[in-house]
Amino acid sequence: MQVHRVDAPGVPFPKGTDLLQVLWCPYAHGDFGNPLPQVHWRDAGAIGDVLPTPEPAAGLPEDWYPAACVVHPEQVTEYPSWDLPDDVYDALRDRFDTLLAETGMRYSYHLAEAPGIKLGGYPSWTQEPYWPDCEGCGSRMEHLLTVASWEFDGESWRTWLPEEDRADENDSGGLRWKGDAHNPAGLCLGDAGGVYIFECRMCPERPIERWFDCS
Repeated sequence: MQVHRVDAPGVPFPKGTDLLQVLWCPYAHGDFGNPLPQVHWRDAGAIGDVLPTPEPAAGLPEDWYPAACVVHPEQVTEYPSWDLPDDVYDALRDRFDTLLAETGMRYSYHLAEAPGIKLGGYPSWTQEPYWPDCEGCGSRMEHLLTVASWEFDGESWRTWLPEEDRADENDSGGLRWKGDAHNPAGLCLGDAGGVYIFECRMCPERPIERWFDCS
């Protein structure tokens, strides 16, 4: 994946860079056997000739190699769910109950973290949150990127599916989505899980860590 700074407002690019490139080796790595990412911050003006895209190697794990596609970034506002402090959740519990009773929507599914592949924001955890600490300085690392198997699920699509990807109502009265909007990258990581990439913004070299979880 590559994203230009102009298309990612709010993401702190290192000084002198305007292009983020994320690569990964799609073979199994580590205890969880998931892809191994690499993050490169670059100056787009210093890039020379662009080489042809290599063909995928033979024997890659099925569904671990993303399909070629064009990224159209969209900025959204989201809020923590798993990471919401207990005292804040308790203070908002009545409002969450009212929301569910009046609209049928749950805070965690429909208003909190955006699901799917995303840059920045809060991780949309499938299991308990895991925030790694930087081995260099000891500070908690920041969420940089989530690469997820699905862009939404059977509930979250109600608010997070873009309007342009929605189809007409089907016979049962529910909305459908167009084409491959549910999984445009063609990925299935574990049991529909995701790879989270974190970085330390305190260290000049911006070291990264990864975490994988699934249902």
